[in-house]
Amino acid sequence: MNIHEALEWRYAVREFSPEKLDNQDVEALIEATRKSASSYGLQPYQLIVIQSESVRRILLPHSFGQRKVLDCSHLVVLAAQTDIGDHTVDRYTDRYMKVRGVPYEDIAGYARHMKEALAAKTDPERREWAHQQAYIALGTLLTAAAAMRIDSCPMTGFDRKAYDEVLGLTGMRLEASAIVALGHRSPADEHARLPKVRFEDREMVIRM
Repeated sequence: MNIHEALEWRYAVREFSPEKLDNQDVEALIEATRKSASSYGLQPYQLIVIQSESVRRILLPHSFGQRKVLDCSHLVVLAAQTDIGDHTVDRYTDRYMKVRGVPYEDIAGYARHMKEALAAKTDPERREWAHQQAYIALGTLLTAAAAMRIDSCPMTGFDRKAYDEVLGLTGMRLEASAIVALGHRSPADEHARLPKVRFEDREMVIRM
């Protein structure tokens, strides 16, 4: 299945089947999401994978009654970091030197540039930037899931503060950005058989 077929196949699932995803498939999907693009490569967010039905049951009232949170196989919460600063860059440069086997001197100029760029933002701007990076990862997750024939439904309609409290995110200096229900579509979900509604190329694309 090529990428166009995969994207045509995917839709925002309304009703999940009771069938659970294979844990290896879930881990492969999370690994694909981990490799998502990110500004400067800093990845100022984390992924919380929730298989526990009891935890998802607690989250249901904070999800505007969307049963998909409970009925899916796994729920993924993308959470942005709230504490962004020099240490964010230092964490990345430490990883960079370890992976590429280079001394700090080779990346010092780039590190300085990243720190200056973040310092030029206000705290709310840095937090918004972190949420933007999480949304890039969300797109990667949805596309990878489609390629793997894993059904998904992204959601932003939930009580973020309540999610933060239930999952203890505030103490981890995180705040929820978006959630994604994963699983297999129910045969009873008629939305799976509806044609995809998207604007035509001439309405969406401006070529110069």
